[in-house]
Amino acid sequence: MRILALATLAAGTLLAASAARAQTFAPGYPVCLHVYGQVTYYECGYTSLAQCNVSASGRAAQCVVNPYYASATIPGPVPRYHRRHYRAY
Repeated sequence: MRILALATLAAGTLLAASAARAQTFAPGYPVCLHVYGQVTYYECGYTSLAQCNVSASGRAAQCVVNPYYASATIPGPVPRYHRRHYRAY
């Protein structure tokens, strides 16, 4: 009886386990194409929104900013360089 209960528990655990999902956003590109349909997926391989919009035109797709972009930085203040003027000798 114990073996039957353990076998049922093991079978239930295997059937209830879902497949692991991979990361959908590639961290190397700032813009992703979100494609809708029977299979919805992200295609991250664009460097600008304009480039992505060209691929999205005529499709059930939308361009989104990649939240996992690896080189994303917050812009800081612009450095100011002062030129020194030297007199000619």
